Amino acid sequence: METLNQVIAAFSTAWQQADLLFLVGFGLFFLAVWFLPSLLALVFNRQHLGKIALLNIPAGLSWVAWLALLVWAVTGKLSNKLAAKARLKPVA
Repeated sequence: METLNQVIAAFSTAWQQADLLFLVGFGLFFLAVWFLPSLLALVFNRQHLGKIALLNIPAGLSWVAWLALLVWAVTGKLSNKLAAKARLKPVA
């Protein structure tokens, strides 16, 4: 228990000594990682960007949900491409 108190005290001291530039940089990095699925959906031009962005807010609290959104953002149009290829091939 004493080790945990020492770690908390060291973290608290380091946080109090941080300058404004570090805090702003840390905040921007934190938000970029939290909203990474939304940013990737924006980059890949997904049609479900709004849904991904809305679900991204609470999903950041759960690694499983956040990873699922990350996969959805990256592979969003893959199912459409596979379905289009399946329709083009004649059934033998």
